[in-house]
Order: sequence, then structure tokens, then C-alpha cells
Amino acid sequence: MKENRLFSIIYKDDSMVVLNKASGLSVAADRWDPEAPRLDKAVSEELFPEGGKLYAVHRIDRDTSGLVVYALTSAAHRKLCLDFEHRRVKKNYHALIRGYPEWDAYTVDVPLLADGDKNHRTVPDKRAGKKAVTEFTKMGKCGPFTWIEAKPVTGRTHQIRAHLAWLGFSIVCDPLYGNSEPVFLSKIKRSWRGDVFEEKPLISRLGLHAFELELTHPADGRLLKFSAPYPRDLNAVRKQLAKLYGADPLASRGEQD
Repeated sequence: MKENRLFSIIYKDDSMVVLNKASGLSVAADRWDPEAPRLDKAVSEELFPEGGKLYAVHRIDRDTSGLVVYALTSAAHRKLCLDFEHRRVKKNYHALIRGYPEWDAYTVDVPLLADGDKNHRTVPDKRAGKKAVTEFTKMGKCGPFTWIEAKPVTGRTHQIRAHLAWLGFSIVCDPLYGNSEPVFLSKIKRSWRGDVFEEKPLISRLGLHAFELELTHPADGRLLKFSAPYPRDLNAVRKQLAKLYGADPLASRGEQD
């Protein structure tokens, strides 16, 4: 896997490339901030220094880390776009939320309207909203937090965040749908003995990660499944919470280290 400060390459062939992107990086031009750093530009500069084309087939939020797919040919682009449009691609996100749901699994089927309020949030709207379905599964309680698996069946803007808000929960460090308060070890570990004035947060960005993606190869029809390792900050939170509370979203996968 080739490493880059902004992304790493999980898989690449003549038809497609699969990346693990950092949080804070838009996958395409941002209509609210045209000068914001962009994944497509960074990847194009690395893969095609002498010219070439990258085809976008889907998007994830700027503040979400994890898996992003680009096509490298027009034929692959058509096939992958159709697969995403017709919901033939399976997506699995991991999120750390504040609070503890009473349910073990819950499917939210609530229409969503993008840019639906003055803060440009996606909001539930049964009249003007588009169909949106997300399947949530609780993976483990960690004191004041819970690890959640989210499988969006549709692909609306901020869908997971908006549906969690509808359920009464928010992802850690989410200023749009909850609050931006960072996660500090001193706040969750009773025996912590550090200096609060010098302590750095375990995580200070949106705790949402596009963890797995399952799709059909656009050229040869192979079924492919990809997973993206947690970035350093999210992994630091995972390790500390696992030590303190015993719940680890990666434990059953044998990927703790």
C-alpha cells in the first residue's frame, strides 16, 4: 500500500483505484469552499504527473476518513456509477457516538433533504426529501461512548450523521449535528495524572470512518471487498477505550493491532 500524507492506495489496476483518505479532505470541488484541499487533485498529481484522467463515481463527506473509489477509464466509470446508483455496492462505516442506544440494531428509513436549513445541514423532510435508508448496529459500549456500525443503503449527503441525529445521537467531534468538543483521555480515565494545560486530544475531528466496501470489478466481474485501516487518531481512541471498557470494534476481526 503506497503511503501519502493525504491518502494511501489500497488497490489499483487499469480500471480503478481504491483509496483510504484522510479526514478534512474533499473528494471533489467544494461548493462552499472552492479552495479547500481536494483528494481528486492530489491523486491525479501523483498518479498522472504527465497527464491522465480520474473519474469520480461516488463521494464521502470531507470530514469522514476512509474508502473512496475512482474509475480510471470511461467504461469503468459507467459501470461503477450504475452499480452505486442501483445500490449494488455494499458500504460499511464505523462511528464513535456519544451516548448509548437502547437498541442493538435499527434501520432508519427517513427521507432527507440536503442543505435543508441555515447551517446547510441535511434534515429529515418527508415531503421534499429523497429516500434515505441506513442500517445501524451497536458494536460496543465504552463508558460515555458507543461504537456503531452504519450501512447506508442509499447515498445522501451527510446521511449517517443526519439519521443518527434523527435517532437522538451524534458522532464525536461533529459541530454540525452535535458538538465539536474533542475527546480527551483526562475526561474518561479516572486515574489520569497528566497536565491538563498540555494535554492533546485523542481525536478532534469527526469520528466517522468508511471502513469497508464490497463491489463488482467493472471490467472482469470479480467480487471485491476492501477495508481501510483506522487512521492514527481514531485508532488511538479505539485502543484507549478498549483498555478502559473492553469493547473493541475490531476485536472480532483480529485487527486490534
